[in-house]
Amino acid sequence: MDFHANPLTAQPAIAPDAYRAHARDWLKNNLPAHMRADSLDYRSPTLEESSQWEAAMYRAGLAGMTWPVEYGGHGLTLREHLAVNKEIGALAMPESVSSIGKELAGPIIMTVGTEDQKQTFLPAILQMQNYWCQGFSEPDAGSDLVRLRTRATQEGDQWRINGQKIWTSGAAKAHYCLLLTRTGTVADKHRGLLMFAVPMNTPGIRVVPIRSIDNKESFAEVFFDDVIVPDSARLGAPDEGWNAAIRVLSIERATNRMYRPWRFECELRQLVQACQSDAQLSGRLAESYYQRRIGQLVCEIDALKGLVEQSVDQLLAGAAIGARGSLTKLFWSECHQAFMALAQEIVSQIGPSSSPLAQRARQHFCTAYLFSHAETIYAGTTEVQLDIIAQRIMQLPKDI
Repeated sequence: MDFHANPLTAQPAIAPDAYRAHARDWLKNNLPAHMRADSLDYRSPTLEESSQWEAAMYRAGLAGMTWPVEYGGHGLTLREHLAVNKEIGALAMPESVSSIGKELAGPIIMTVGTEDQKQTFLPAILQMQNYWCQGFSEPDAGSDLVRLRTRATQEGDQWRINGQKIWTSGAAKAHYCLLLTRTGTVADKHRGLLMFAVPMNTPGIRVVPIRSIDNKESFAEVFFDDVIVPDSARLGAPDEGWNAAIRVLSIERATNRMYRPWRFECELRQLVQACQSDAQLSGRLAESYYQRRIGQLVCEIDALKGLVEQSVDQLLAGAAIGARGSLTKLFWSECHQAFMALAQEIVSQIGPSSSPLAQRARQHFCTAYLFSHAETIYAGTTEVQLDIIAQRIMQLPKDI
């Protein structure tokens, strides 16, 4: 694939609307048809193809927009970030194969990393030179980080790590793990939590892939057996782990993948167009039941757009998102899961004689329906989000 950058990206003072137009034109001219889930030419891209595509997006100024220039970013604001995300969402593009690095590892390194760590890791993440996985969840803790058991013990100028992580997305391909450990006991709860940037080829690390309902092995169990890392792998002080983790999770829940509502809108267009291409399904769209369901979905997508745009306004005004990130995470995950249930209900009526466009939609939405079951789990379960909203936003007591 031959991609070309645009000199527009070297002008950080450009207005968000113009930057959005640049993103729209560049994506239209460069996104291969076989990477569009709504195209009849679609095929699942390889890791190498996805990596080349994301590196090209970065060179075109469509990734790392808010990262500082000195660390490889484009030095822009969340306005430009949102403008570009609207155009990314408007196309049926594949998800990033480096989301952990760009959305979690990068922000945490910028927050608590040393200058050497920033110079070493951040440009490489944007240039797609390495992949990251996130070592947070554990078998006995899940999304509840205060129950975390993976232990890091300091031995001179190095650390010995023992424990187990689970549901670790991308662990099989990752070069580094953003690893959250405990320096004390579980009784310490949020005290003594410590993060590391651990190379995945370190002796003592074992990755066991987990096959999911969609027959993929996108995540894994990761075992750490007497893993020795130098103190230079430590990200922040031992007691900074909790605050850093909470900061990362709130950012993840509120601002990462801002394109979601526009992507949901794109998927809805794909579903409607597929139905319109099929005589039987076209009649279904005229039924009041489906019109009400689709109308409700349009309202939910518009509400989610408003929530994302409000978050950007608040962040640019200097406000901290904090627990309010759980509102966004809860809304988009529940909304999309319900959408995929509706889509699956519709495409299950597609038969072998249906149009090619309908057949393509059936393949896409069947896979998306299966994956959507995980959306109310990863980045914090629905139950965790509801607890956060109840206790930190509504100030309700824990025993209600």
